[in-house]
Amino acid sequence: MCGIAGAIDLRGRRTFPVERLRRMTAAIAHRGPDDEHTFAEPGVALGARRLSIIDLAGGRQPLSNEAGSVWVAFNGELFEHPELFADLKGRGHRFSTRCDTELWVHLYEEYGERFIDHARGQFAFSLWDRQRRTGYLGRDRVGIVPLYYAERDGWLLWGSEIKALLASGLIDPLPDVRGIDHVFTFFAAGASQTCFQGIESLPPGHWLKVHDGRIELRRYWDLDFPDAGTEQRWDDLRVPAGELERLLRAAVKRRLRSDVPVVTYLSGGLDSSVILGLCGHERNAPIRSYTIGLEQAGPDERSRAAETAALLGSPLTTVTMNAADITNAYPELITAAESPVIDTSCACLLRLAARVHRDGFRVALTGEGADEALAGYVWFRTQKIGQTFGPGLHGLLMRGLLALIGGSTRHRPPWNAIGGVRTPQQDVAEMVAQPRGTLYTPQMWERLHGSTAFDRLDVATERIKRWHPLNQALYTGYKIMLPGLLLMAKGDRVAMNSSVETRYPFLDEDLIAFCARIDPRYKLRMLREKWLLRKMAARALPPVIAKRPKTMFRATRSQAFLGPRRPAWVDQLLSPESLRATGYFDVTGTAAARRMLAERPALGLRRAFFDFALTAVISTQLWHHVFCKGGLADLPTWSPPEVAPTRAADRTGMARALSTSSLSDERP
Repeated sequence: MCGIAGAIDLRGRRTFPVERLRRMTAAIAHRGPDDEHTFAEPGVALGARRLSIIDLAGGRQPLSNEAGSVWVAFNGELFEHPELFADLKGRGHRFSTRCDTELWVHLYEEYGERFIDHARGQFAFSLWDRQRRTGYLGRDRVGIVPLYYAERDGWLLWGSEIKALLASGLIDPLPDVRGIDHVFTFFAAGASQTCFQGIESLPPGHWLKVHDGRIELRRYWDLDFPDAGTEQRWDDLRVPAGELERLLRAAVKRRLRSDVPVVTYLSGGLDSSVILGLCGHERNAPIRSYTIGLEQAGPDERSRAAETAALLGSPLTTVTMNAADITNAYPELITAAESPVIDTSCACLLRLAARVHRDGFRVALTGEGADEALAGYVWFRTQKIGQTFGPGLHGLLMRGLLALIGGSTRHRPPWNAIGGVRTPQQDVAEMVAQPRGTLYTPQMWERLHGSTAFDRLDVATERIKRWHPLNQALYTGYKIMLPGLLLMAKGDRVAMNSSVETRYPFLDEDLIAFCARIDPRYKLRMLREKWLLRKMAARALPPVIAKRPKTMFRATRSQAFLGPRRPAWVDQLLSPESLRATGYFDVTGTAAARRMLAERPALGLRRAFFDFALTAVISTQLWHHVFCKGGLADLPTWSPPEVAPTRAADRTGMARALSTSSLSDERP
């Protein structure tokens, strides 16, 4: 992984100041502590911070093709780089490095605008064609690697994190309440919507083309499923289990490719245990693993993780967290995520990545993505149960649950709000969002202008109606929770905050395609989740691992912030003065929610969802303080780092690109 930033002039060929570009890359230096380099000419500027993983000595970027006519800055990994190098060399291309970054310019030379179709892995890139004066920004298929962009003063700006855009000095950090409402609705950030006005996230599976002052957003990939009833089936169930094993072994093998050591994250569940076991098989030796222990702060999986590590011979390191540790980590978490975060377990993963970095590692494989592919979450089971009752009884039950939670039914989405269908994620979202009626101020509702987070979902509105209901729900997970939480605040942002790259074998392109086309019964059989993965695990790993029940790693939520030893900044953020200053949350409603949780009556479901909501209030207030000019608590705020003046030696390389008129004389 790395960090990239840059700008393209939409009005002509103005020069983007070198110091401004360096402030942008300095703001994301944690993503690439090993190197910094820039390329610029009138009308365009590319910058990169490098985390060296492949070709440690030769992969400096931005870099170009032999003629200097195509330049690229790249964040991520092309896991099939050995095969791509061999193929392109066979087609006559010449390379000066072993780094997968260089593949991009040659893929573009070979395939033109279809070059991204030949790139597999996790990535975000910026590419500049000097002859056509055309720029491209792209992001991987499922959204593992982030990329943000904004248009300001005739410049298209981009960066691996929002901090890079704010550091340009061209964008004021103003809140966008639609992004905040998305977090309150789906407990995840938006795939394209951010909490900052004018700043967007490039959606997964999309790329931008910039030419002659015009910006064109294009989709190059989307997950697809067969029509209901046409999914792939086998008479011999050993066949699909064997195929899943083959694909997963290949995915692990590709993600073990690295010029630096690789470790794994390990929980007490099936998914990460399978990855750890397959890593050991591939390496013919166990690899090191890392896990989290919770001290009275949520379900503790240490014993299961230790059992798995012992069975597989993996040296295990445990990072232990309690409620105070979670609270104390939150300011850093919000700064890393650049968004409110409701899932407090993200703070634990922030500290886990810090330990991995401290131990000298920079690549970790995880089991994320199995639940999306093979129906691992509880709501997939409740969906199957609910289908037996029919939509009428389902609607009656939902109305009863919403009344039990309390709040308000205003601004509820249509019954089938996700592409014309109803998935279990909508049930969950409506319950999670219900306390907004108590917590939002009238001004907050006015600023939303009647819009809902469902209005901005990126779903296949026609195709989705033809799929099996389970596949509709899986697709929704790939669109909402995966990019907005699991790969963001629980993935890239907390890992790269400590210069650690996380890799995801279950998000391999071939594996996703296979799981999409198989019969839903291989994913959820009766009420047994990830059925086919369990069959595969029984073939390849100790039986105790294959039989592990599904556990969701979660930590205590608002209780972590409201305990008797809470830091002063929590009360400062929830003070009437701070709540009135932001204008998002009603002082009386927030106080009532605090009393509800403090008294801990037997409120059951109602208390659980106000627990979510109050955590969202605290983290939103904290986000506003950190990024929107502070003033709410005695906590630091984020500001762009200071950058030393550019050295003469650095200016020489920049000037060469700025002054030359001969493309053939340019070299990376």
